[in-house]
Amino acid sequence: MNCFQAKAGQLTPQWYVIDATDQVVGRLAAQIAPILMGKHRPTYTPHIDTGDYVIVTNVDKVVFTGNKWQQKIYQHYTGHPGGQRDEVAWKLFQRRPERILQLAIQRMMPKNKIGRHMQGKLMLYVGPEHPHQAQQPIPLVARSGRPTAAGALFATTAAVAAAPEAPPVEPTAPAAE
Repeated sequence: MNCFQAKAGQLTPQWYVIDATDQVVGRLAAQIAPILMGKHRPTYTPHIDTGDYVIVTNVDKVVFTGNKWQQKIYQHYTGHPGGQRDEVAWKLFQRRPERILQLAIQRMMPKNKIGRHMQGKLMLYVGPEHPHQAQQPIPLVARSGRPTAAGALFATTAAVAAAPEAPPVEPTAPAAE
């Protein structure tokens, strides 16, 4: 039995759109990164980019848990001697709100050429509008709360709407003997 190895250009990428309103930054990034890498597909191949495109809207409405807005520090280096700069999360969010989610996703991706190529398929937008309607992106609902070890991380809005509700369970009275 042979393992499937995807070839470059063999798989057609899909487009997904996610609304980041009131989503926790790290938990949302942990759900987006596998889609960019292609780990959500059974045809995942580590040395080939098998990931899909992800459009994230309303990135200006993401949240941190705890006191991270004041305590989390982002560092970057200007390239000059003594050029290490620190910036608190709330200041970076005021200046460039999309950068918070971008850095969280970037740090979960492979640190090589293919990882940089995968990051190019991430589109972040402040506000609900995006210019990628021609690609007909599939809307995904991010799971909020703690992630589980097994199970789907995303559910399409059509699947959520079509899922039948469980019938109400009526309590049974104990039989009198």
